[in-house]
Amino acid sequence: MSEQMMPKEEFFKALQAARQPVHSGGHPFSTAWRNGELTRDQLGEWAAQQYYYINIVAQMFAALYARLPDLDARAHMLENLIGEETPGQRHPDILLKFAKACGRDPERIKNAYMNGEVLPATLGMQAWVWQLSTHAHLSSAAAGIMVALEGQTPTIYPPYIEAGLKMGFSDDDLEFFHVHIEADIEHEIHGLEICHRYATTAELQRRAIATVTNSGRMRYNMLTDIWNSTHLDQAAE
Repeated sequence: MSEQMMPKEEFFKALQAARQPVHSGGHPFSTAWRNGELTRDQLGEWAAQQYYYINIVAQMFAALYARLPDLDARAHMLENLIGEETPGQRHPDILLKFAKACGRDPERIKNAYMNGEVLPATLGMQAWVWQLSTHAHLSSAAAGIMVALEGQTPTIYPPYIEAGLKMGFSDDDLEFFHVHIEADIEHEIHGLEICHRYATTAELQRRAIATVTNSGRMRYNMLTDIWNSTHLDQAAE
């Protein structure tokens, strides 16, 4: 007897629950950020690593866009893609603005790969999203990117902003975080719908749920690498 598929709402709940054990909001780095315990230099290191990871997100999303067979799904992904590349608000560029406010040289960040300054988990994170965008089943791609990753930021970033303002950053410095909160709520909703559309068997549902967890682990490990690196740097001073 074939395995029964989960009803839509139950499937959505399972996808969202799958990211909770490895939610980046519970990482010690995020806790320290919320509590105002990180230095500007530590935040700058986070920005440098995040920049490497997201600088080619638009190309990744374009690859996923090209694989989607239906207009509705493509329209949602195109909206996501345009949001990444809007002139004057291109996400890597406004992230560099935050990095500069942290005291980091934007040109050095742009050359981090050539200088051997991109951490292993950051390299892995970018490769993982490339894999989801270009090779994973469409249901897993939507689950791993839009549900697991974009679905986390609306809860992670508000405390980051609050702590940043207390540290003396301006809202303009923190624009990167502001633009993601509302947009990523919509992206998660669309991601759930796309995932449901293409997860046409119980096995594909289970794989999509597992992909949410694995995406969460990748982001969590990236934070761990940053956390360990910045603490070692502090200890050496």
